[in-house]
Amino acid sequence: MNASEKLGEQIDATPALRPQPVRLEGARTVLERLDPARHALDLWAGVKDDDSIWDYLGYGPFPDAGSFSNWLVERAKLEDPYYFAVLDKESGRALGLITLMRIDPAMRTIETGHIVYGTALRRTTHATEAQYLLAQYIFEALRYRRYEWKTNALNSASRRAALRYGFTFEGVFRQHQIVKGRNRDTAWFSMLDSEWPRNRAAFETWLKPENFDGGRQQRSLEEIRQMIEA
Repeated sequence: MNASEKLGEQIDATPALRPQPVRLEGARTVLERLDPARHALDLWAGVKDDDSIWDYLGYGPFPDAGSFSNWLVERAKLEDPYYFAVLDKESGRALGLITLMRIDPAMRTIETGHIVYGTALRRTTHATEAQYLLAQYIFEALRYRRYEWKTNALNSASRRAALRYGFTFEGVFRQHQIVKGRNRDTAWFSMLDSEWPRNRAAFETWLKPENFDGGRQQRSLEEIRQMIEA
């Protein structure tokens, strides 16, 4: 038995980088550091009429724009989780929030979470492009090895999204947390740096204009990824 078999593969242990206030631009979507002064009104417009947005989060819903804005101000101060606003590139309107969290540069692991998509963002091309931009940033610019997605095990929409984006289901941590006075079992998903090239190719193929006819996709992201893997 050689050392790799006995002790594990020797790898580059140079720490990854921490997120920075960058602007990540796609064809339709922009991610930029959360700025409550610029983003709060747009974000409130997107969440104020649907309390179900907060069902699986540890905060919200908020009774009014002021309390929501005050919450954003406090969240924007944090370095972990590190908040990005998701913007429509053409209009500049903020449509949602997404974070990088549990940031561990030494272990080169990082997680996405605290995802708050307003009604105009959910199930759109912008939502998928936002995930592509964030994954590209953490693997290619920040040099993380492991990208995690965790969700309440009862949140079937989040679980489907993780698989659609190319994360691998790893299991459920039972009685992992207490959230809003309720038990939370947590489903764990991950994507590795070695898996990113094929996931990147799938994202980029799916996002091409020719994959859409009248706004409807011709091939799903899962179908494209399976073709690449074949």
